[in-house]
Amino acid sequence: MGRALPRIEPILLADITEARDRIRGTAIRTPLVRLHVDAPAEIYLKLENLQPIGSFKLRGATNAMRLLEPAALARGVYTASAGNMAQGVAWGARELGVPCDVIVPEHAPRTKLDAIARLGARAIAVPYDDWWRCLADHGRVGMSGTFIHPVADRSVIAGNGTIGCEIVEDLADVDAVVVPFGGGGLSSGIATAVRALTPRAKVYACEVETAAPFAAALKAGSPVTIERTPSFVDGIGGRGVLPEMWPLVSTLLDDSLVVSLAEVVDALRHLIARAHVVAEGAGAAAVAAAMNGKAGGGKVVCIVSGGNIDVDTLIDVLR
Repeated sequence: MGRALPRIEPILLADITEARDRIRGTAIRTPLVRLHVDAPAEIYLKLENLQPIGSFKLRGATNAMRLLEPAALARGVYTASAGNMAQGVAWGARELGVPCDVIVPEHAPRTKLDAIARLGARAIAVPYDDWWRCLADHGRVGMSGTFIHPVADRSVIAGNGTIGCEIVEDLADVDAVVVPFGGGGLSSGIATAVRALTPRAKVYACEVETAAPFAAALKAGSPVTIERTPSFVDGIGGRGVLPEMWPLVSTLLDDSLVVSLAEVVDALRHLIARAHVVAEGAGAAAVAAAMNGKAGGGKVVCIVSGGNIDVDTLIDVLR
């Protein structure tokens, strides 16, 4: 869009605390449960797949939309999302009675597209490169309404950070938190809360080997463009870390833990068999990292970020 993007200033614990009050009644406080498996750590699951839309995205979307001025809100909202943020914004728009459009990449999962339609939003499918450009440009020419960025928005990050507060309240002696890394909005929000409340705890990003932009950026010392191989793990793994997010994630997160597709499949099996939890690929990635000892020992919390997986895809993956 030919404009300089604003720097994303770090959020404060106070921003997160205010967000908790703002989203109460829409986003639920999700449970933290133990996963009983043989592993190097005590693994706990933060079950964000139990949110009304099946994903943590409801937290950030709700906070961002409730901070909009009435005049801006009346003109409607739109976002760019593979599915979960789309549902979060669509849910909020329906609550507030305003129109909502969603720019989705071609080949987005049918489960998520059906949910977008069910919530009354309009999905606009574009090639992946065009969809990624919308994220990079913070909007798309020709669209009306306010763009709710799924990652690089302080109010979205603050809403996501409420998860960190809940974790520390439920498990004060947590040693590490493992967060699926899509663009850094979830991990930086959680890390802000956890570092403020229990500085000794580590916060790790988790990525899949087919698309690990944060690991590549850490190795290079700055964001780089990577080759991305599409897989059933569709909720994480972009072309690169957004430049405006790099100062946040590079200082708040301790490292990137990269897992294989096979490890994610194994984690999915254990979630279903041992915890009776259905997670999407991104939601199982953090569990895969913890089960394989990549987050160390002690008490490790894994963010099960969502559960919106196509049934046919789940069957194929488990086979």
